[in-house]
Amino acid sequence: MRLGVDVGSVRVGVARCDPGGILASPLETVKAGKGEIDRIADLVAEHEAIEVVVGLPTSLSGREGPAAQSARRFAARLADRLPPEAVRLYDERLTTVTAESGLRAGGIRGQARRKVVDQAAAAVLLQAALDGERLTGRPPGEIVRGSS
Repeated sequence: MRLGVDVGSVRVGVARCDPGGILASPLETVKAGKGEIDRIADLVAEHEAIEVVVGLPTSLSGREGPAAQSARRFAARLADRLPPEAVRLYDERLTTVTAESGLRAGGIRGQARRKVVDQAAAAVLLQAALDGERLTGRPPGEIVRGSS
């Protein structure tokens, strides 16, 4: 089982997949800031996740801006709390846009959509990582090493 994490400045979306790694689904939205790493680590333990895929928001050209650097810092802090090689960064271009449009198409509007869009984006991210792994036979993204 794996978790997907969409890191934002206000909220952190979390998704999970089934034990077979076939289907990702939204799990929870965590308030960004103090305690966010603790909560994600708790979710890893609670769901017995073997890996966490953290979204790396690169630009369409592939460049990394401030949001990508923030995601890298978040992933390194999380890697410090989990077993070696349990955290991976995965390119998440357009996941929030995809999640927003899926929620809109499902009739979820306004405040209700804002409450779940981050976890929906995490599900889109995790699903892309799972599908990519199935297609290539290689684990998704890059391994994150902790700072210690």
